[in-house]
Amino acid sequence: MHGTSLGSFGEDRRRSLLPRETSIMPNGFGAFTLVFVNDIPNHHCRVPESNLTEEWKKSVIPLTVVNGKPELSSCSRYKLDVVRNLSARGLIPHKDINLTDIELEDCVDGWVYSKDTYQSTIVTEFDLVCSEQWKQPFTSTIFFIGVLLGSFFSGPLSDRFGRKPVLFATMAAQTFFTFVSVFTTTWIVFTILLFINGLGQISNFVAALVLGAETLTGNVRVLYSSMGTCCGFAVGYMLLPLCAYFLRDWRSLLLALSVPCVAYIPLWWILPESPRWLLSQGRIEDAEAVVKKAAKWNKVQAPRNIFESNTVEVTNSKKEHYNVFDLLRHSNIRTTTLLLCFVLFTLITGYYCLSFNTSQLHTDPYISSFISAVVEIPAYISSFIALRYFPRRLSIIGSLIAGAVPLYLIQLVPEDLSSLSLSLEMLSKYSFTTGSSLMFAYTTELYPTVLRNTATGTTTTLSRMGSCITPFLLSLSVHYKYLPYVILATLAVVTAIMALFLPESFKLPLPETIEEMHKMKRKNCLCNKRNRSPVSVVPLDDCH
Repeated sequence: MHGTSLGSFGEDRRRSLLPRETSIMPNGFGAFTLVFVNDIPNHHCRVPESNLTEEWKKSVIPLTVVNGKPELSSCSRYKLDVVRNLSARGLIPHKDINLTDIELEDCVDGWVYSKDTYQSTIVTEFDLVCSEQWKQPFTSTIFFIGVLLGSFFSGPLSDRFGRKPVLFATMAAQTFFTFVSVFTTTWIVFTILLFINGLGQISNFVAALVLGAETLTGNVRVLYSSMGTCCGFAVGYMLLPLCAYFLRDWRSLLLALSVPCVAYIPLWWILPESPRWLLSQGRIEDAEAVVKKAAKWNKVQAPRNIFESNTVEVTNSKKEHYNVFDLLRHSNIRTTTLLLCFVLFTLITGYYCLSFNTSQLHTDPYISSFISAVVEIPAYISSFIALRYFPRRLSIIGSLIAGAVPLYLIQLVPEDLSSLSLSLEMLSKYSFTTGSSLMFAYTTELYPTVLRNTATGTTTTLSRMGSCITPFLLSLSVHYKYLPYVILATLAVVTAIMALFLPESFKLPLPETIEEMHKMKRKNCLCNKRNRSPVSVVPLDDCH
C-alpha cells in the first residue's frame, strides 16, 4: 500500500467518528434499563374496602423487622374474615386482642405498591412479588443470557457478512424489540422480547468498536477505541436516570428510549464499511471506493491502484473462512485467547460487583445510578492516556493491581470511617473500569482482520460470565462482610501475574493475517525504526 497520506485527522474521520460514538449510546440505555424497569417498590397486601374501624385498618397488615426496622409485611395479612368479625364486635387491637393469635393469610386480593419512587415497573405490572418473586431476578438473567449469546454469534457473523451490516442489524433489533415490549401484557412475552433485545445489546458495541478500529488510524484509533466507544456508553448510561426521573412509568421509559433510535437510520449512508474487512473478502474495488471517498473528503488525491500490491494475497485469502475454532487451532493464538478471556473475566466481574455495590450510595436510585455513571468518565480518560503513551501489558497489570490494593485495605478501615471505605471502593471501581476499557482496544490490536471480530466477540462472551456470578459473589458477605472484596482482590492479583504472558501490541500495526499475529509474539513491544512502515494512503497502517 502506497501513496500520499489522508492526513492524521481528516474531514472524513471527523465526519464518521461522532456517528460511531453516538451509535454506542443505546447500549448505555439498554445495559441498565432494568435497574428502573425491574425494580421492586415497597408493597403490602391489598385490603378491600370493608366496614373496619380505623384501628383495624391500621393493624390488618402485620409488622416485620427488616434490617432492624419495623416494616409492613409484604406478603401476608391477618385473615380478613376474622378481622371483620372482631371489628364488628367492637374489639380493639393490641388492647382487647393479641394480634399474634390471629391466623395469617396470603395477599389473595393483590398488592398495594408504593408510588413514592415509581409509578409502575414490570414488578407492579405483573405482580412479581412473594411467591412470584423468583421471576424478578430471572428476568435480568434472561437478558444477560441474551447478551452472552449475542456476543458469541455477532463476532462470526460480522467476520462473515461485514461490520456495518451487523452493526445496523443489532441496532435495529434493540430499537424494534424495545418498542414492541412497551405493548406486552404478559411477563412471558416481555421476557422473550427482552432476551431478543439482549442479543443485540453488546453485539452493537463490539461491531462498532471493531469497525472504528479497522477504519481509523494512529491516535484517532486509540481515541475512538478507548474514550470514543466507552464515553458513548457512559453518556447513554447517564441519560438513563435523567429520563427515568421524569418518566416513572416503565412503558413510557422504554418508549422514550426506543423511538429516538430511529434517528440512527441516516448513519447507514454516512458510516463506511471497514476497508480491512473488504480486502480480507477480496472486494478490492469496494475497499478502494471507501478510501477514495475518504480522500475526497480530505481533499487529497488518491492513487489509481491503491491496493495493487495486495491483490494476489487478498484474492487467495478470500477462499478461506474462519470461525471460533481457529482461535484454538494454533497454540500461540489459543494461549493468547485464553489469557485474554481470563483477564476480561476478572475485570468485568470487578466492574459489575463494584457497580452493583455503589448503587447503594444514595437512597434515591436515580441519584445513585447517575453517580455510578459519572465515575466512569475519568476512568475512560485515563484509559485513553494509557493507550496513547504506555505499553498495553503494563497498563492492564497496573489497572488490576490498582483495583486489588484498595479492596484489601477496606477491611482495615474502622467502622466509623465509612467515607474512607467508600473512597477506596470507588478507587477500585475506577481502576477496574479503566482496565475494562483498555481491554477492548487491546483485544482488537492482537488479532488479524479475518479473526478480529470473532475474537472480540468470543472473549467478550466469556467475560460476560463475570456479570452472571456477581450476585452470588456479593451474597458471600453474609458469611464475612469483606469476603467478596478479598476474593475479587485475590483474583485480580492472580490475573495480573498471568497478564505478563500476553503479547505486546503498543505502536505495532494491526496484523492482517494469522502469520503476522504469530510474529507479534517475537517482536519487541515498541515499534522500532526497522519495523516502521511508510505512512499509508488509507487508514490501515496503525504504527504511530
